[in-house]
Amino acid sequence: MSTTESPINFQQKQNQDVGFVRLTEKDNVAVALRDLKADETIEGVTTCNEVPKGHKLALQLIKKGEQVTKYAQIIGYATIDIPVGDHIHTHNIEFRATEHNYEYCIENTEPEILSVEEQAVFQGYKRGDGQVGTRNYIAIMASVNCSATAVQHIASAFTPDMLADYPNIDGVVGFSHSTGCGLADSGDGFENLQRVLWGYAQHANVAGVLIVGLGCEVNQISSLVEQYQMQRGPLLRTMNIQSVGGHQKTVAAGVARIKEMLQQANDFKRELCPASSLKLALQCGGSDAWSGITANPALGYAADLLVQNGGTAVLAETPEVYGAEHLLTRRATDEVIGKKLVDRILWWEDYVARNGGSMDNNPSPGNKLGGLTTILEKSLGAVAKGGTTRLNGVYRYAEKIDRNGFVFMDSPGYDPASITGEVAGGCNLVAFTTGRGSTYGCKPSPSIKIATNTEMFNRMQDDMDINAGRIVSDGVGISELGQEIFDKLLAVASGEKPFSEQHDLGDHEFVPWQVGATM
Repeated sequence: MSTTESPINFQQKQNQDVGFVRLTEKDNVAVALRDLKADETIEGVTTCNEVPKGHKLALQLIKKGEQVTKYAQIIGYATIDIPVGDHIHTHNIEFRATEHNYEYCIENTEPEILSVEEQAVFQGYKRGDGQVGTRNYIAIMASVNCSATAVQHIASAFTPDMLADYPNIDGVVGFSHSTGCGLADSGDGFENLQRVLWGYAQHANVAGVLIVGLGCEVNQISSLVEQYQMQRGPLLRTMNIQSVGGHQKTVAAGVARIKEMLQQANDFKRELCPASSLKLALQCGGSDAWSGITANPALGYAADLLVQNGGTAVLAETPEVYGAEHLLTRRATDEVIGKKLVDRILWWEDYVARNGGSMDNNPSPGNKLGGLTTILEKSLGAVAKGGTTRLNGVYRYAEKIDRNGFVFMDSPGYDPASITGEVAGGCNLVAFTTGRGSTYGCKPSPSIKIATNTEMFNRMQDDMDINAGRIVSDGVGISELGQEIFDKLLAVASGEKPFSEQHDLGDHEFVPWQVGATM
């Protein structure tokens, strides 16, 4: 697969009303461009039954047990003999686990990086540690769910009217969650949570931080501060409800401490910064069959542009690259990086099996209605978000991203948990493709929404920032759409509000990934 210009002329196919499109010469299926009726004859293929738009039909006889191919890759195996023109979906193909036979580093040509003078620029907030923010928030963070309500009550005190005198502050936001106690004080779950809290506390989009705990929880604030060598000061404060003297006193003290931060946080002003300062979280949710044909390849093109400009593009959602990870190992800078990705794939197979699940539990019911059949098909479309440049790093969940270029972060496929990890790792922008129509928003990092199909875009115009469905409906090229996405990212990084921010989404989408037993 490639995110360079598609050889398919969708405008011509729409004008001819041919009805379906074969994505590569190696495919034995085609994708319906409209709802197909039974007994229609199109380019020599007669449909056996109705085929919904976006779903697949067989272009040749596929015998029981044979491979079903799309994107020139295996997406499943026939469970029965499938005749030419038959609708292909969950009723007649099945998932089989990958064989883990990988090639490493065979497609890892170093990308050409523009000089600093040639790089695109945006208006950002320069921080003392060298990071650059796209937003300027004050964050109130709970160490444990027991302090979640106190955090939200403190944040709610800072209304737009109260912040009117501080125009450079984007808001005071409370980050509360459902864990922090009743868990082991070591291991994946505890480490995930601590990395997330530290990542948000030192995030480029956060000017000031107040961490609020209960006092007796497993996730002690003191251990977090010590573990990550955090320096308390005017813009980093901590407090415990039990020490302060209860809920009401904590809320009052918290409000007072945030008020003390306002002027110093407001002193940060936007200034010209290179695009190399951008770290972009790549995400898809509510995917459909068009995701891997329109929005994801176009976002991949934009990711390549960002890498060319010295920036960082972060692919995540490990269960949603499962079955396509071999395409990423080929792009690894070295074998060590490639094997880090494989290690995470193997961990997920074990993790899912231990919990009585299957890697093919994904796609979701909505994905399947949109034409996706197996996780292999979904993953092959999802990895297109990562563009074509070499894979420079593989990170654990919420681990600090310290390399530029295209990298991968281990995370669940559940969008809020996945993006929480990417943001904790340093992502100061989010690009989110969706086919069914997700309205996700993110704080502190703004999220743009990219629709995969024109029908959904027209139905949800108040939530979708870009219509990548025009690749099919209007014949717009992937490179043209990718450039549009890149330009939109720069505008949003400079302060333009996407729809998710206009609707003030993002206060409740902070979801640290919980792994392990709750005790």
